[in-house]
Amino acid sequence: MATVIRLARYGAKKRPYYHVVVTDSRNARNSGAILETIGKYNPMLAKGDEKRVVLDIEKVKSWMAKGAKPSDRVYKFLVNAGLVAAKPIPNQTKKNQPSEKTQMKAKDKADKLAKIAEEKAAAEAAAKEAAAAPAEEPAPVAEEAPAAETPAEEPAATEAVAE
Repeated sequence: MATVIRLARYGAKKRPYYHVVVTDSRNARNSGAILETIGKYNPMLAKGDEKRVVLDIEKVKSWMAKGAKPSDRVYKFLVNAGLVAAKPIPNQTKKNQPSEKTQMKAKDKADKLAKIAEEKAAAEAAAKEAAAAPAEEPAPVAEEAPAAETPAEEPAATEAVAE
């Protein structure tokens, strides 16, 4: 007989509560033909709650030694309890990655954006240098201001001559 360790659903509608049971793999999920109840699972409790999953470790070990295979969900419970090693995550195929052409377009776009950012940084640095240069030479600016006033006086003098 092929035995499995799996969940049997109990509880009310929209309020699930599960028993971790050992049963024949050919039996239905909630058939009364279970060999032994070895734990409880209450998904309504918070994930960090210690009462969310309660397992009788000795019974689990004995049934595993007899050849009972856990379901996927029960296997995760056993991994969290430290009774079995976690299954390795398989490598994904390359079908989940973009094509080479799309990757090249993305790389070109990133290169263009980097180039624009460098040019912008260089322009800002040049603007800072240009702004710093006139601040160092305030004297020549003061000399040019009186020269700007003299041309304004000249048109007034020409009007007086014309009269």
